[in-house]
Amino acid sequence: MATIKIKQTGSPIRRTKDQRATLIGLGLNKMHKVSELNDSPEVQGMIRKVRHMVEVQG
Repeated sequence: MATIKIKQTGSPIRRTKDQRATLIGLGLNKMHKVSELNDSPEVQGMIRKVRHMVEVQG
């Protein structure tokens, strides 16, 4: 299965609780942290929810 790397570029300060929880679900909790996950529809939906705070690297 294909994998994608996601890097956190935005701070969760002053964000809603569900956006913070989504970042944690993606394995991100600190600025500039990179997480490698399987590319699935669930992960794509989570990325869309916090797309203003993450960067997809490939």
